Amino acid sequence: MGETAKLMWAVIGVFVVGFIVVAVSKQESPQQAEAQSMLRNYVAIQQMANQKCPAAILKETGEEAFFPSEDPITDKETYITLKWKGEKNFKEASCTLHGSLGGISELIIDGKTIIKKKI
Repeated sequence: MGETAKLMWAVIGVFVVGFIVVAVSKQESPQQAEAQSMLRNYVAIQQMANQKCPAAILKETGEEAFFPSEDPITDKETYITLKWKGEKNFKEASCTLHGSLGGISELIIDGKTIIKKKI
């Protein structure tokens, strides 16, 4: 076998080893897949709350709520509660969204319960 053939087999061997290393490193453990799934679920619940809650507050008060005034209260799996401070038409609003309902389960504006759904 000539030097060119040996060099060609060496290059092919490097590519094969590279493909094997990449394939093995891309395999996820069940724990990694579960953690990623939980994170995607939490993000979906938070995005849904950031869309639906300000719209519900606007509908009830006529005032837009842009950013929550406090950190969310959540179990990071099933529900999220966001709170807003108003400037004109309301003082405080609290909105809870449960992922299993796919929408707002509780909306309280200035101590008055607007929406209350059982889970």
